[in-house]
Amino acid sequence: MLVLDSGGVSFLAKRNQDAVAAVRALVRVGAWPPLVPSVVIAESTTGRHRNDAAVNRLLKTCDVREDLPASLARRAGELRHLAQRGSAVDAVVVASAEPGGVVLTGDVEDLGALASHSDAVRIERV
Repeated sequence: MLVLDSGGVSFLAKRNQDAVAAVRALVRVGAWPPLVPSVVIAESTTGRHRNDAAVNRLLKTCDVREDLPASLARRAGELRHLAQRGSAVDAVVVASAEPGGVVLTGDVEDLGALASHSDAVRIERV
């Protein structure tokens, strides 16, 4: 399973040559559509339609998880405690990728620290 954090969303929303190539590669290997926890939208949008148009266009092609079950929130809290770094949103992203998923991010350090305590989640830089 592929999960996007705000860095992954922002990168893929650009629709430049690199982003288009990345999406095509993900489709080719069966990793599309990615999962995007709804809390990531809070970090990826501004509330201004003009600024958010590209992100909103991308999100329409993603599997946006709108719920945050208590068990997932507790797992995210556990990961934050174990890693001693990363935001609550980062921890939800990593917990959402368990077990064995991949997170596409620009924040390899914080998410990597969280993933080091996860059930086989890999972090990939955008």
